[in-house]
Amino acid sequence: MRHCLVTGYSGFIGSRITTALLDRDVSVRGLTRQSPGRPTAPGLDLLQADVTSADSLQGCTAGIDTVIHAAGHAHAYGGNEDQHHQVTVEGTRHLLAEAVKSEVQCFVFISSIKAMAAPGEACVDESDTGAPVDAYGLARRQAEELALACGQQTGMHVSILRPTLVYGPGCKGNLASLLRWIDKGRLPNLPDSGNRRSMVDVRDVVEATLRAATRVEANGRICILADTEDYSTRRIVTAMREALGKPAAAWSMPAWLMTTLARCGDGYETLFRQPALYNSAMHTRLLGSACYRSITVDSALGFHPCYRLEDALPAMVNAYRHSNRSPD
Repeated sequence: MRHCLVTGYSGFIGSRITTALLDRDVSVRGLTRQSPGRPTAPGLDLLQADVTSADSLQGCTAGIDTVIHAAGHAHAYGGNEDQHHQVTVEGTRHLLAEAVKSEVQCFVFISSIKAMAAPGEACVDESDTGAPVDAYGLARRQAEELALACGQQTGMHVSILRPTLVYGPGCKGNLASLLRWIDKGRLPNLPDSGNRRSMVDVRDVVEATLRAATRVEANGRICILADTEDYSTRRIVTAMREALGKPAAAWSMPAWLMTTLARCGDGYETLFRQPALYNSAMHTRLLGSACYRSITVDSALGFHPCYRLEDALPAMVNAYRHSNRSPD
């Protein structure tokens, strides 16, 4: 791995992969949809292109030996079926075509745990063959299949990574919302539902990605990325309160009331055809389980995650404070 193309190079995961590659004296070509501007580091070359346009990608892999595909429609709960298909499926198809044309040796696709079926209360691993049902997950699964088939047909090294919920400084989505709600005193004590959720530190995702690109054992393999902990929502919220220096909330929300509010939200959406502040989908994301284990990460990557959420929270809080600091 000497010359690497990174799609989504400026994103939460992609930016850290780019930094890690540059630190290892690997030259990086970062793909961006925006005007590229000037490279921010020696060894970094920026190329403006859109993965949904095959024409704009022409030549993007010239001189490249490794592609790390971290771009995609970012939010699992946003976008319609066509958007997910165009960005994730067709974008991957176009990128693979360029990689084959340029005789790229290695292609690592950073997919998502959403490419699997929802596990419910079970804890599942890569042997689970259940298919996702939403547009985001289906698009991720199709893109995985395209990449693996391409590897089988051409001999290109292809590895698929399925990160669970990724945490670290600057993360967005549900974890960022929880930090903000706790900091502003808007989140009550939540009931202990005994749920189990899997997560992974962004530093572990970066290390796994580099190993997936360089280990022969990773070829043709799919690896779930999750740290060694099971997190209940109660544990996550408690740890965040401590990291923020906030006392426990003055009031608690009973489980039965949260369930009732979720059903009321569903009824509101059915009646008025408008999104509710709280519904069953949100209730499941907050108090439901999403537990995963990997049975391939050791043999394929020779890797064990090193971090847990509590280790990352001080830096996450610092990043949160900095991003919300008022200008002088």
